Amino acid sequence: MYISSRNKSNKVKSHEAIIQGLATDGGLFTPESIKACINPADLIGLSYQEIAEKVLCTMLEDYGEEEIKDCIKNAYDDKFNHPEIVPLRQIKDGYLMDLWYGPTSAFKDIALTILPHLLTKAYEKENRNDIVSILTATSGDTGKAALSGFADVPHTAITVFFPEIGVSPIQKKQMQTSIGDNVEVIAVKGNFDDCQRMVKEAVSSKEVLDSLHNVTISSANSINVGRLVPQIVYYFSSYSKLVEKNVIQCGDLINFVVPTGNFGDILAGYLAKLLGLPVNKLICASNANNVLTDFIRTGTYSLKREFKTTMSPSMDILISSNLERLLFMLSGNDDAFVNEMMRKLKEEKEYTIPAEMLSKLQESFSAYWTSEEDCADTIRKLFNEEHELIDTHTAVALAAMNAYKKDTGDTAPCIVLSTASAYKFSHDVLQCITDEDIPDDFEAMEQLHTVTGVEIPKNLSGLKDMPVRFTRSIEKEDGMHVIAQRMRELGHD
Repeated sequence: MYISSRNKSNKVKSHEAIIQGLATDGGLFTPESIKACINPADLIGLSYQEIAEKVLCTMLEDYGEEEIKDCIKNAYDDKFNHPEIVPLRQIKDGYLMDLWYGPTSAFKDIALTILPHLLTKAYEKENRNDIVSILTATSGDTGKAALSGFADVPHTAITVFFPEIGVSPIQKKQMQTSIGDNVEVIAVKGNFDDCQRMVKEAVSSKEVLDSLHNVTISSANSINVGRLVPQIVYYFSSYSKLVEKNVIQCGDLINFVVPTGNFGDILAGYLAKLLGLPVNKLICASNANNVLTDFIRTGTYSLKREFKTTMSPSMDILISSNLERLLFMLSGNDDAFVNEMMRKLKEEKEYTIPAEMLSKLQESFSAYWTSEEDCADTIRKLFNEEHELIDTHTAVALAAMNAYKKDTGDTAPCIVLSTASAYKFSHDVLQCITDEDIPDDFEAMEQLHTVTGVEIPKNLSGLKDMPVRFTRSIEKEDGMHVIAQRMRELGHD
């Protein structure tokens, strides 16, 4: 069962949580309890799809085994241009878990190719025929992955909000050229936190609720457990690969380094640990928007800081939604505590957790942040020394791994989550490697290919000539009105 982080008596089955996305009280649906019940030894030698079946059947208990198999079969197929779905490549100081072989070249594809199928199965269970309106905020990658996953899926419509300034030109073009009769893309004059706030407020806005007729609001952000649960799989699959390569013995502890802004990807790693994966440390890697680094080190989460636009835009976030789930779990499902922390964050712009909770948090998590200069140096050094190409987000994590190893002397193997193709951030990656400043991202993409010889993903190489469909831009204050208008249009249809 899944319960709301702000009202633990609000209890639903997993398929209901996937349909709702966000709880009506504004909380995040969280597993009521997790028992260590997946033995890594049972996964050795299995394919990604087979490991996914074991994890999803464990976490989504009200789905039948055949339903889960069907979802996996439809999600993890030739849409991914690597047979392993999530391969692991070795570098000198660790391993890169490449999560970007999906249809939009970002890690969000792993969950957003299967979420529409999970949602469709959930609808069949409920015998419903209304429209699920997927509202999604994006700092870059979630938007296109969600648009791709939900394009023309029956009984669904998807609306994506992205910050007008603060996504890469490639990410923006990916979204604005999306196909599908049920998709809508809207730029917001604000940052990601403004977009995320709009999506979360919509579930309780009177104006929006009054506009709903034959329409149910849900989300494709990692606030939806249907996004979060599939991300657990690649932690188990990459661990299995290290055992298969004889790098570790089954049961040995390893570390994962995760570049994260909204805390969803790293929270999936924490859930994997609770399920029985031998994890020593989950290393939270941030860019100059280092609110999570400060929180994990001090126990104080503070928004009293400048929002910074960096070359790792998917992490340009100050309000990390999924952290609420972690607080809920660490507090023993204390919804009153979570409500108080969220109230303080909204009204006082900061909160501090008790010392004993901080100690418990630090048992599993470490945190580092990376400057723009160190991020650039990391990309340049890895390419020059090992001819391995990484994007700006992966570089933040790799720099964090190096800092962690230097600080702790920990010799356990480290797996860095490589979250996007370098070609999604061609201008910045090219400049890091060559010092060439080519303003046009598509020209930079071609030059980066010339310099590195690394193949450009097909979905990105053909992007330049695709027609732009969506150009609408709104003020952040108009969010509820725009969403209500969209809901009325969907209900009328």
